[in-house]
Amino acid sequence: MLPGGAVPKDRADLLQGSLDLLVLKALVLGPLHGWGISKRLRQLSDEVLDVGQGSLYPALYRLEDEGWVTTEWGTSPEGRRIKFYTLTKAGKKQLAQEQAQWRLFSGAVEQVLHAG
Repeated sequence: MLPGGAVPKDRADLLQGSLDLLVLKALVLGPLHGWGISKRLRQLSDEVLDVGQGSLYPALYRLEDEGWVTTEWGTSPEGRRIKFYTLTKAGKKQLAQEQAQWRLFSGAVEQVLHAG
């Protein structure tokens, strides 16, 4: 881990491979704007996962194109216009599939790490 809890560059690719899963999971509890998603992921990971805007927003656009999230404009507490992202029914189904795939993958990695 780098100072400030950021993920080192060499581990960023692993995060990229799981970013859709993480974003969908962050939205399970309800609609969030982009900064709120990033903040929730930091909180849930004890400050280990720090998803930058350069990764987060392309993922959100991709998830919206897939129909897994919808967007709605709202207002921040400071009065700024911001976009909120909401998990769709299809997104919940995709999240379940991605969680199952992640469990299979991470279980296999654990087996390798604990072998011999």
